[in-house]
Amino acid sequence: MISIPHKTKQFLVLLIKLLIVGGAFYFIYNQLANNDKLDWQKFIVIFQKNQSIGGIAFILVLSVLNRFFEILKWQNLVQFIHKIALGEATKQVLGALTAGLFTPNGVGEYAGKALFFDKSNTKKVIFLNLICNGIQMVLTVIFGIFGLLYFNAQHNVITPKTVTILFGALVLLFIVLFSIKKITIKGFSIEKLIHKINEIPKSIHQRNIFLGVCRYLVFSHQYYFLFLAFDVDLPYFTLIATISAVYFLASSLPTFQFLDFAVKGSVAVYFFGILGVNEWIVIFISTLMWFLNVVLPVIIGSYYVLNFKSSSKARET
Repeated sequence: MISIPHKTKQFLVLLIKLLIVGGAFYFIYNQLANNDKLDWQKFIVIFQKNQSIGGIAFILVLSVLNRFFEILKWQNLVQFIHKIALGEATKQVLGALTAGLFTPNGVGEYAGKALFFDKSNTKKVIFLNLICNGIQMVLTVIFGIFGLLYFNAQHNVITPKTVTILFGALVLLFIVLFSIKKITIKGFSIEKLIHKINEIPKSIHQRNIFLGVCRYLVFSHQYYFLFLAFDVDLPYFTLIATISAVYFLASSLPTFQFLDFAVKGSVAVYFFGILGVNEWIVIFISTLMWFLNVVLPVIIGSYYVLNFKSSSKARET
């Protein structure tokens, strides 16, 4: 095996850290500066008209709560391995978010969190992160389906017959998955996955679901209040249902974290276009959501990436 000198290892680690952070800031700048669909003049006019320190503070608090609930979820789940402090959970979540910025659907986040633990716990950490993200996806699907049904009942985007077929296909898929749960592929099966999930105490699962619901309500209502700030006057349930549908459909598409706002924005433009909302408003709000809930945490997470020490290094120092 080739032995790499200690100083060379330190240089390579520093180089990787700088590439991650530098790449993150480059993509953030590129998306904000070169997006020709963002009409900054219109934004400034509305901002000056509706500017409120209290309103701005409220939106920022929702961003903090959004990420805070995610940190609490991780702290809650990781106690299955060992308990960690809130500060350590914050470092792991924000650092992993930054590391996963360029990977499809944030896959790099799994590896990012695993680096904070001993190698012997890598599989457990990845599994717990899957549970952490999985419950959020399940909630997005549940709320999204209800949102789609409510939206479709008002605007008839698809016919009732098509809705019935889609619902039937979904039920059939669950039946098939349940019936083949014992089939093993390369050592993995649905039955084994369920068994692994059941190994985690119910109290941890219950708290995970509760925190997931809290997080969903926070970011969906942040979206809602931003529409109100841009003078979009639509009934509460119509707006919330549309937001739920957009998040559900956008989350179903494979994408990168740094393109998240573009994907959600394109889906949102279609749905809110049906409601008569101007395209530039939808794009601006989608961009603001991305900035508040991805860019700001990544900026903080960059600090943790630059100061990162693996669990083995931490023991040596």
